[in-house]
Amino acid sequence: MTHKPEVAVALLYQGDQFLLQLRDDHPGIVYPGQWGFFGGHLEPGESPLAALRRELEEEISHCPPQLSLFRRYETDQVIRHVFHGPLRVSLADLVLQEGWDLGWWSKAEVLAGQHYSSRAGRFCPIAAPHQAILLSFLEQPPVDIVR
Repeated sequence: MTHKPEVAVALLYQGDQFLLQLRDDHPGIVYPGQWGFFGGHLEPGESPLAALRRELEEEISHCPPQLSLFRRYETDQVIRHVFHGPLRVSLADLVLQEGWDLGWWSKAEVLAGQHYSSRAGRFCPIAAPHQAILLSFLEQPPVDIVR
């Protein structure tokens, strides 16, 4: 029996804005040139929260102290552990070390499914599963949400 890959991702927010990463536009990666959550694969023996903390440090050189599990999503291809938490620093305090760009998304942009990237010089779409997760979060926010 083969095990499905597991990832831990972060739904980071300030007020009603959500921070997303524009993935590199390289063939061979999942969702190239599309917006998605920060995070990544779990290492063997690593808990989802530990993996997320490690990935955030690697990707933006910052991990918010408060992260809570929103939901666990399982498909035929992957298991996603989706955490959420407030980002209490400015974009200027983050160092983008992985990905093409990062930016704040409004609810209207999440609904529209695209966001402009100055680095890409164009509007880029949000990856479909990430849009669905964000819409679910907006429709039914967790009780422990801190804004």
